[in-house]
Amino acid sequence: MTDEERTLVGYRLERAEEAIQEAGMLLDGGHVNTCVNRLYYACFYAVSAALLCKGLSTSRHSHLRSLLHRDFVKTGLVDKNMGNHFDTLFDSRQEGDYADLAEFDIEDVRAWFEPTRQFVNHFKNLVASQS
Repeated sequence: MTDEERTLVGYRLERAEEAIQEAGMLLDGGHVNTCVNRLYYACFYAVSAALLCKGLSTSRHSHLRSLLHRDFVKTGLVDKNMGNHFDTLFDSRQEGDYADLAEFDIEDVRAWFEPTRQFVNHFKNLVASQS
C-alpha cells in the first residue's frame, strides 16, 4: 500500500468515528432520520477503508454493499450479523434520505448505535491486521 493509500485509509477510519459522534448529537437533537444517515456512513467509511487495503475502491453504495458481502462476510472475516446490520442501515438510509414521510422510531435507532460501534471497531481491527 502506498503512503497516499495509508493516509486515505486513516482518514476514512477517522470519518467513521466522527460519523458516530455526529449521529449521537443528531439523535439528541431529535433529528432521527439524519442520525440514521450518519450511522450508515460510519459503516460505509469503515468498509471503504478495509476495501482500500485490499486494493479495491468504489464510490457506489450498492457496489460497496456487494463487496462487503463478497470479500468480508462470505469469506468469514465479518460475521453475518454485521453484514445484516449494514444492510439494515443501507436500506434505512435510503428510506430516510429519499422516501417521503419516512419516520424512524427513536428507540429503534438508538439500538443501532452499539452494533454500529462494534462494526466500525471490527473493521478498524481488520485494517490493522492488513497493514
